[in-house]
Amino acid sequence: MWPLTSVPKEWTTVVEGKRTCQASLVHAATKQFLLLDEATPSDNGYLSASATDIVQHIQNEDEGWTATNVLRAYTRRAITAHEKNNCLTEILFTQAFVEAEELDREFQATKKVRGPLHGVPMTVKDIFDVKGFDSTIGFTSFANKPADDDAYLIKLIRQSGGIIFAKTSLPQAVFSIECANPLWGRTLNPWSTAHTSGGSSGGEAVLLASDASAMGWGNDMGGSLRIPAHFSGAYTLKPGTYRITGQGRTMPVPGMPGIVDSIGPMGRSVGDIELACKVAFGKSPPGPFAIAPLPYRDVTLPAKLRVGYYISDDFVQTSPACQRAVLETVAALREQGHECIKFMPPRLWKTLALFFEATSADGYETLLSYLGHDPLDPSLTIMKYLPKLPELPRISIAWAVGAFMGDMIFPDFIKVTKKRPVGELWKSLHGLTKYHSEFQKEVWDANEFDVILAPGLASPAIPHASSKDIAPLAGATIVYNVLDIPVGTIPVSRVDPTKDQLTDEWRATCVNHGSSLLQSKLYDGPDAPYNPDKMKGLPVGVQIVGKAWEEEKVVAVMHLVDKALGPRGFGPGHGAR
Repeated sequence: MWPLTSVPKEWTTVVEGKRTCQASLVHAATKQFLLLDEATPSDNGYLSASATDIVQHIQNEDEGWTATNVLRAYTRRAITAHEKNNCLTEILFTQAFVEAEELDREFQATKKVRGPLHGVPMTVKDIFDVKGFDSTIGFTSFANKPADDDAYLIKLIRQSGGIIFAKTSLPQAVFSIECANPLWGRTLNPWSTAHTSGGSSGGEAVLLASDASAMGWGNDMGGSLRIPAHFSGAYTLKPGTYRITGQGRTMPVPGMPGIVDSIGPMGRSVGDIELACKVAFGKSPPGPFAIAPLPYRDVTLPAKLRVGYYISDDFVQTSPACQRAVLETVAALREQGHECIKFMPPRLWKTLALFFEATSADGYETLLSYLGHDPLDPSLTIMKYLPKLPELPRISIAWAVGAFMGDMIFPDFIKVTKKRPVGELWKSLHGLTKYHSEFQKEVWDANEFDVILAPGLASPAIPHASSKDIAPLAGATIVYNVLDIPVGTIPVSRVDPTKDQLTDEWRATCVNHGSSLLQSKLYDGPDAPYNPDKMKGLPVGVQIVGKAWEEEKVVAVMHLVDKALGPRGFGPGHGAR
């Protein structure tokens, strides 16, 4: 997977040590807590229950429903999912069973649940600090440095009765639409081992899509919650930056201005997303990580929603599978009497250029400084080498891409992905603010949409190692990080080769003013990433976009859309096996 010819022995020792420790912790817990025993008939009931239902069953004292029994079912399933898809990093099984037994004793004594997450087994992305465990984010330089304290979100979860039993995989540097790093290896899509689970919260998406976790938590700076949910078939909400505190999470460029990651929940139902938000919104420690003291609010939707939608943008043509997901959702909403108006988001490609301007201001030196002896994941190749180009070759390459490939957009990315003085960074950040104002005026004010419905991405889950050529696909999600507005993702359908081929009619509608280079790499040739025959059965999702500070409205619309679409093979009990 990665060239290891020049890797020193010290690096190999760290990797082998971490992986051996992981395996030994799984083995010890498996033996101690009877995880090798045959799954009981009740296990399917536990795994098919939403987080909300788990709490209710325990509270009702339904037969067999204890925190310990539920946890045993989920850890068994998580071990199986990990063996198949390689989705776990730090193993907290033993600690989790201690907490579950404590919850059971507490409930027997008081007949009261500790909180709204009582007995819910959950996992967190390997950015969140858990006392006594590493937050490696895919770097060996971060290994064997256990956290001194829990992240504030971890404390909230435990205070609410939630049980964290593992941390989950992510890409190197938390900066890819795939999920692989040299320390832990590659994470596979639960529906197709040939495809990625998505990045960067890929391990969370795998467990949820496998009924191996009842709730998950990740973060999103360019699509890191939404892309894995779309690729793997999970639900998620990317809130605005200041609804859930980021205190105690590890990132490769702490303090980077302009584009700040949002903390958000992942789940198997909209109800569980809402439950998670009720636990976390408006609660934070004082000081620099304080957020808006705004708890979750109940909202009432208009009887007739006004929904703006688009099936493609001005950057790259959306695949037939992902267009179909949007159109099926539009049809379901119209059948319920809602108004759906087609439009085109303004200059989406420009937001990606602004994103690269802001994030590459130091030439990605801070982010890459932690590599040490780690092999570079191929998805980060452009980040490592493009900022180092001298200005004349940079301009020449950009000109050649435009002149000989007919691409009028990609040259801009080549020009702006570079190290720049602070004064230029201020101009980039001002550009972000200016675009936000333009979007408000041209989209929200001009159309009076309640929400926007958009493709989850241009493509369903892509094959492993293909992101090095098509990473800018994330522009479809990055636009809403630039705007810092709430976005929910829900699964809608699955790739169907009989419906999702690249037809002449589809090709005739391809944008001729977008990135021809990116479009060609995605769709053209026998080894093109988009191949509906090889993608058969992969999930396809949509994004539901709301205005700033309207997270609750987005969740309410997610409920409405989920109900309008009806049963379609997603949610608790429908996980990959």
